[in-house]
Amino acid sequence: MAVINLDIAERSSFADGKSFGDVGPYTLLEGTVHFAVDPLHPNNEAITDIELAPREPDGRVRFSSHFSMLQPADPDRGRHRILFDVVNRGRKTVIGSFNSAPRASDPSSPIEAGNGFLMRHGYTVVWCGWQADVPLAPGLMGMQAPEAIGPKGRLAGGILCQFQTNESTEVLLLSHRDHLPHPPVDVNDPFAALTVRDHPNSPAEPVNRDRWSFIRVEDEQTEPDPNHIYMPSGFEPGRIYQLVYRTLGSKVVGLGFAAMRDTVSYLRYGSAEGGNPCAGDIELAYAFGSSQSGRFLRHYIYARLNEDEEDRTALDGIIPHVAGGMRGEFNLRFGQPSKDICYVIPELFPFTDTEQTDPATGVSGSLMGRMDATGKVPKVMFTNTSAEYWRGDAALIHTDLVEMADAPEFETVRRYHFAGTQHGSGTFPPVVVREPEGVRGQLPFNSVDYSPLLRAALQNLDHWATSGEPAPPSRHPSLSEGTAVESKTVLPRMAEIPGVRVPLQTTRAMRLDYGTEAHLGRTTTLPAVQGDDYPALVSDVNEDRNEVAGIRLPDLSVPVATHTGWNQRHPDIGNPDLYIGITGGLAGWVHPFPATRAAREATGDPRFSIEERYQDRDEYLSRVKDAALDLVGARYMLEEDVDHVVKQAADRYDYFLGGGPSRDSA
Repeated sequence: MAVINLDIAERSSFADGKSFGDVGPYTLLEGTVHFAVDPLHPNNEAITDIELAPREPDGRVRFSSHFSMLQPADPDRGRHRILFDVVNRGRKTVIGSFNSAPRASDPSSPIEAGNGFLMRHGYTVVWCGWQADVPLAPGLMGMQAPEAIGPKGRLAGGILCQFQTNESTEVLLLSHRDHLPHPPVDVNDPFAALTVRDHPNSPAEPVNRDRWSFIRVEDEQTEPDPNHIYMPSGFEPGRIYQLVYRTLGSKVVGLGFAAMRDTVSYLRYGSAEGGNPCAGDIELAYAFGSSQSGRFLRHYIYARLNEDEEDRTALDGIIPHVAGGMRGEFNLRFGQPSKDICYVIPELFPFTDTEQTDPATGVSGSLMGRMDATGKVPKVMFTNTSAEYWRGDAALIHTDLVEMADAPEFETVRRYHFAGTQHGSGTFPPVVVREPEGVRGQLPFNSVDYSPLLRAALQNLDHWATSGEPAPPSRHPSLSEGTAVESKTVLPRMAEIPGVRVPLQTTRAMRLDYGTEAHLGRTTTLPAVQGDDYPALVSDVNEDRNEVAGIRLPDLSVPVATHTGWNQRHPDIGNPDLYIGITGGLAGWVHPFPATRAAREATGDPRFSIEERYQDRDEYLSRVKDAALDLVGARYMLEEDVDHVVKQAADRYDYFLGGGPSRDSA
């Protein structure tokens, strides 16, 4: 077994020993998991450069990861299911996503139970570091991976960094989001080149080499490694900078896939004598990953790494959330797993779970193809918000690019679009400025809380994997139904709303040529040769300017506002003609309907007012409850969430009518 030791350093009662329904209290275990994998095993051959990792005398490659687990204190009262949380840049996410717990700014803060959903339903929640470039900071979970060593020693080669700031600065770290940097081989390297542009799909302009350097003169004594780029004139807020240079040293980042797979396999199949705290308890295992972590799961599926060295299935179900059509630098030489911009990610194609052909290149493939060949295919739910559609890539996961029609769906796959939502679940009242990044949009950020849809998706996945009864049908923009349209065609209708400014240009995923070895995990052409754009399809909108396709929460089906998956940058943070997305998350906006008919007519708003839609507050809430119950009947929402959804609606109604907090808030 690849896990050779699980070192539990600390055990503690979770949430001060609180009891969760029939399951009872939970125990939090924290420590380190140690691995030894066979670099020659067929189930590991997809890991880039594993053959170059240093080996122990037994021929195996060793590495380790941070480990945490929330386990029912009495496992017999639990669900006997693992929910593996693919940590996002070292941070735990599932408690916030499924338990609606507030996200702590300090990753070392104690885990909050939130509404206790995962605990009440008996899941064993597991975390394991998988990312080799996570900074060493309290509370962050990372992987300590070996470095690849070639015949001549440490590897040297090209790397690309992308930067976008929200305020002027002269210095930037050579990494994405303050992760471990990759220093240049030579600070005077003539190969190094910096470019700038204002839009991802626009041509880049070179920045003269004499305007920037890898190190400031005053740092030469204090910074032993040149880990920064310095431009005395300053990097302009909102503009997109790309830096290409040669670096030295490449960790085997693809071992992150093995870390997840083998941790889950150990907890499922390992013995008590071998130190397994879950021995004999776990029947099925699922993984959830959000954003970066969702892209990690898409890549894991594509690489066919779900079978351990004993050919046993690790995960029975997978939810790649808000990943769109992207993967990432999770299995790349000189890879930066933290990088999340689809406009520079290599190896985007194929997008769909069934066979897809790119008409521009003639290349065919599918995300699930390698798994399908083994006959061991997990249940998969691809869940996306409107933001990934407006980024330009989410619709590609269900589009036949040759016929421009809906792509067939793999039998163990569902594709769900959460209509009218942004990348991260919204909060209410609407947020104007996102801290600590200081990100601000042209309008307040989207406030739709889509956590009820995630909770239902997980329960449906478990039911599907357990009983074989299919999950509810996919719901997303459809070309055959006429609900999928080019993003640029929607904008003129949005511009009719007073106070709404639309972008001059939408964003689209691009065909990028990183050289002939990209499929082997090596980028030899930097920057990539930019090819044609892919089509960018989104949901069409109705007279309220709300989306018509996907799973529509009462926020959209019984609305008091318009909700989008795009929000332009505020002039205060630069480049106001571009969406928020490269930094600050993929944001949407919320814009309330006029309160009265008189207000609507005075401003020329094309949307009916709240007063014209609903007789009174009671009628509005009654319709909200009916809409929520319809979602329950279709299995897109759980009955336990209905009262919460109605309560949120009451808050919205009172807030947008100017009455302040709901009368039901106490």
